Amino acid sequence: MKGREWYQSDDIADAYEEKRFSNGGRLIDDREKEAVLNALGPVEDTAVLEVACGTGRFTSLLADRGADIVGLDISPAMLKQGREKARSVEVDDSLEFMRADAARLPFPDDHFDAVLAMRFFHLADRPASFLSEMARVSKGQVFFDTFKRFSFRSIYNFALPMGSRLYSSGEVERLLQGAGLQLDGADHDFVLPYGFYRQVPSGVARPFREVDTALLRTPLGRRLASVSYWDARVA
Repeated sequence: MKGREWYQSDDIADAYEEKRFSNGGRLIDDREKEAVLNALGPVEDTAVLEVACGTGRFTSLLADRGADIVGLDISPAMLKQGREKARSVEVDDSLEFMRADAARLPFPDDHFDAVLAMRFFHLADRPASFLSEMARVSKGQVFFDTFKRFSFRSIYNFALPMGSRLYSSGEVERLLQGAGLQLDGADHDFVLPYGFYRQVPSGVARPFREVDTALLRTPLGRRLASVSYWDARVA
């Protein structure tokens, strides 16, 4: 996986949420959680797998809403953070964390009602393999996000230490078809890239977010959106 050594570093795991979801980054955290909850709907007693769960932001969130959820990640340092988060919000008895490779998911076919992966496909060196595995173990829904090609993210990418994989809508549609998935819905957001929001205080970020959201309601704004959320079903 792209950036595997970077991603598994203890230092990265320790500072991951503080660097990405403090200050204006809280707006990103809120939007991503909204996207997941809107897509999955009521999750009580639903079997859910989160691939590349990282620090467990969504794992704990969904466990708190009654999901029977497994959080899977390749990084022991990230999983440690996830377990600590689950204990802090008192859902550690309601979920399971597991270290495994997303390219070889250790579950039988059709094992989960829903499978999700957030902040994963921009690092994926084999997106088709990963998506096919997600589809294999799901008997219903697959939800994930991507960073969008032909957006401000393309410019921001040059400043990143390792860059990110960017996707056009056509490429995602081909990946879905190859994995035996049918697109059920898609949403696009954040004209301004994530990096901007993370660098400014919340009070500064909020007015920009309001402009960003208003721009997204226009045809031009949606074309410039830097993030896409994909909701698919097993064919």
